[in-house]
Amino acid sequence: MALELLNSQTIQVVDGEELDWKEAIQKAANPLVENGTIGTDYVDSMIQVVMDKGPYINIGPNIALAHSRPQASVKKVGLSLMKTNQPVNLLSDEHPVKLWFVLSAVDSTSHLSVIQELSKLLMNNQNLDQLLKAKTVDDILVVLHSQEG
Repeated sequence: MALELLNSQTIQVVDGEELDWKEAIQKAANPLVENGTIGTDYVDSMIQVVMDKGPYINIGPNIALAHSRPQASVKKVGLSLMKTNQPVNLLSDEHPVKLWFVLSAVDSTSHLSVIQELSKLLMNNQNLDQLLKAKTVDDILVVLHSQEG
């Protein structure tokens, strides 16, 4: 399910040099806002959680998984990815991030399979290396499609 949520409409590749971490989360979430999966209040909530709790969304080297508690504006489980060519520091230079995932959840369990699939993808060092080197959305889709089946 997770890999099906990531497609040419929900994946972006940008330079990233001009972004701060808040803008990175907003930009990474934009495809989900545009397709009606989440409201802008959910994006604001993701940013507020980081401000309150620190960089806990930094789930591995160069990887952030932005999310927040389920809210009324979340219409369904969603996942988007923005890959930046330049790292964007999450709160500090101790947390450089190039892969900005945004996860939306409608309840406390429906998204767990998405997290499980995403974890499997990212724990494979070859997949992670290819994602970090990707220059285009198609490069990312090739990695994702290699995981299907």
